[in-house]
Amino acid sequence: MLSLLQVTMTFDHVKTIIAIILGLSITHLLKGMVNFIEHPKSIKPYWVHLTWCGYVLLLIIHFWWWEAELRIVKHWNFAEYFFLFFYISFYYVLCALLIPGNLGEYKSYKEYFFSRKKWIFGVLGFSFILDFIDTFIKGQDYYHQHYNWEYPIRNITHLILCIIAIYSNNKTFHAILILLFFVYELSYIYRLFFNIQ
Repeated sequence: MLSLLQVTMTFDHVKTIIAIILGLSITHLLKGMVNFIEHPKSIKPYWVHLTWCGYVLLLIIHFWWWEAELRIVKHWNFAEYFFLFFYISFYYVLCALLIPGNLGEYKSYKEYFFSRKKWIFGVLGFSFILDFIDTFIKGQDYYHQHYNWEYPIRNITHLILCIIAIYSNNKTFHAILILLFFVYELSYIYRLFFNIQ
């Protein structure tokens, strides 16, 4: 049985890997978004792509705040630690897909976005599956204390919409989708953390 001090030290160790990877993810996104300001005459941004960047930034901030609840996990093993590393690595991959180091042969971010949408929405959709596992690791008591019927519906709906987005080239659909995701995420965060009575 781990002592309280050992549990704290273990969680601090886990927090470190979370901070490193999510910090790199946020840095990558912010740097890419600032490039649009620094080089306004180069390739112009596509508002749908740029809004997805903002959405993923919001998602990471939400995730990082929520992971403070990992402190209630009393025992850690390597499998759980490895899973968490695997899970949060997907956020970095998503950021790297959204903001490529070089557009290369692509003429615009619009062209890039639609050429890489299978990867972008595949990774995003898979992150909602990983979120279920992450929640399971925290235990049933945690789930019942923090979540209600909305959580599984949210994740399943988001996953289904990501699958549709993989196969859709309809620009109107993608524009509406990012607006729905963004507004819903803001609403979800507000209702989770501001305790509307």
